[in-house]
Amino acid sequence: MQTLTFLRALGCALLCQASLAAHADPLSYARYDQVRTRDLQLDLKADFKQKTLSGYAELSLKWIDPAANTLVLDTRDLAIAKVQVQDKRGAWQMAPYQLDKLDPEKGQALRITTTGQPEKVRVYYHTAPGAIALQWLTPQQTMSGKLPFMFSQSQSINARSWVPSQDTPAVRFTYSARIDAPAGMRVVMSAENDEKATGKGGWKFRMPQPIPSYLLAIAIGELDVRKLGPRSAVYAEPPRIKAAEYELADTEKMIKAAESLYGPYRWGRYDMIVLPPSFPYGGMENPRLTFLTPTMIAGDRSLVDLIAHELAHSWSGNLVTNASWKHMWLNEGFTTYVTTRIVEQLYGSEVAQMGVQVDQEELAAEIRELPAAKTALVTRDADANPSETYTDDGIIYPKGAWFLATMERRAGRAVFDPFLRGWFDQHAFQSVTTDQFVDYLRKNLLAQHPDVMPEAELNDWLYGTGIPASAQHVVSPRLTLLDQHRNAWLKGELATKELGMDKWVALESMHFLNDINGKASAAQMRELDQVYGVGKSGNNEVAYRFYLASVNAGYDVHQPLQAFLLSVGRQKFVVPLYGALMKTPQGHEWAKQVYAKARERYHPVTQESVDKLMAAQAH
Repeated sequence: MQTLTFLRALGCALLCQASLAAHADPLSYARYDQVRTRDLQLDLKADFKQKTLSGYAELSLKWIDPAANTLVLDTRDLAIAKVQVQDKRGAWQMAPYQLDKLDPEKGQALRITTTGQPEKVRVYYHTAPGAIALQWLTPQQTMSGKLPFMFSQSQSINARSWVPSQDTPAVRFTYSARIDAPAGMRVVMSAENDEKATGKGGWKFRMPQPIPSYLLAIAIGELDVRKLGPRSAVYAEPPRIKAAEYELADTEKMIKAAESLYGPYRWGRYDMIVLPPSFPYGGMENPRLTFLTPTMIAGDRSLVDLIAHELAHSWSGNLVTNASWKHMWLNEGFTTYVTTRIVEQLYGSEVAQMGVQVDQEELAAEIRELPAAKTALVTRDADANPSETYTDDGIIYPKGAWFLATMERRAGRAVFDPFLRGWFDQHAFQSVTTDQFVDYLRKNLLAQHPDVMPEAELNDWLYGTGIPASAQHVVSPRLTLLDQHRNAWLKGELATKELGMDKWVALESMHFLNDINGKASAAQMRELDQVYGVGKSGNNEVAYRFYLASVNAGYDVHQPLQAFLLSVGRQKFVVPLYGALMKTPQGHEWAKQVYAKARERYHPVTQESVDKLMAAQAH
């Protein structure tokens, strides 16, 4: 019997080691090979004066390793008041704990010593005023100027700065919450939101589907709500709600288009919130409540592909999730591909084709600026220093989509669409790795259609650097004609007023401005601005590209650019603009002056990125 017990223990240890090796996340302290969170219950109070959330997080646990007696959670700048565990009788007992030394990237491990492997643990804590996931806005930083505002951004590893958790996409859990907030403010979360709730007795939420920690989200402020369809609504500050309602009118059509391709929408409702301008990203696919930048409100629905992208995450990313950020292309590459399919179904192949060409051209430009090792879809390097070895975020979106589109073109949609839907169906509410996808690919597509992707080419797409030689570039006839006009204009053979830019769709303007960046003269940029008023464009994607090309051409756009940098906090826009400005001594000094004014308006995530840029340029 002792031998059998020993063999069982050895077998368990080997299985646990194999599990950890297969799914180990170097950006998390959690030992999820030993114990996993099944459910999370939050009870928190928002204090806008102190800029903190305080209360407790109750974790329901599933123990895997029978020998384990420690629960390790990820934290960052959390003040831990006490830790309790629930004993077999249901009573709460104090538990010893320790916080490890702070790591600047990963935060601190919270090690809770347990006896008897309790089913529930409570951590009482409060967040730091500077918690990287949370931004606390003053009334003056909101549209109405009446009440303050707070919102979160948990991806990639920032949930740990407001919730002690196993902060890795490898672990999924359901959650519920009760949030106390000041009177007159509405709380919304990535969960079931009751449009008729008043907040009396606290705002209550429930997320019945298991999610990873990076999809935990909260926003608190003066919010209005408008119904968009039978299962969608939009929240926004009252002065912005009408514009948001108009811009997002096609939401139900998008949901139906996605369902026709990849199966039923499995999250109940698809609500959205348009956040203040400091939100650092275009969108964040928080389930049941997508977070959106106000920069997508162009007034003409020309940037709704952003909505298609965040909706697509309801299948790729939220439903089937990368097991660690090393495999992020499984989230974003798939989502970019699915986005194109949704856009094509709703707006036609011509629009979708232009979008893909712009993406591929921007990918090529990005690759030229990066070390080769950062351009593979997934790195084979050791995980010792993820921030240095993981693929650049700008690569995985278009390159991952290009890889999938290559297989779709060769296999045909009649074969590829069921294959992709099967991937979502068979791995629903699971976290996966690249190896798991390759295994599924070989069994369910390549075994029957080996010519779709030979083994050497498969490895080149996944692990090779740059763009594979076999990649077929998308060429849009409309953009090809525009290129001819652009070349003639750059040579002075076509007058600015003959370009017809006022008749272009946003994708044409984006393509044109990308291509003249670094080629047009200051005089040409000035004339473009005078004839078409590009610098005053209500489309922020267009305005950003115009400012970038103007800075690189030496055309003085300081006045409108300062207004842009003071009012927009989206990283995609502000980081490249500061980078371009800092290439010259004069621009460097001006950029520092503007950033000194703008910094407090940016989300901590954006502040961190620009701070690093400024520090690097100072040396």
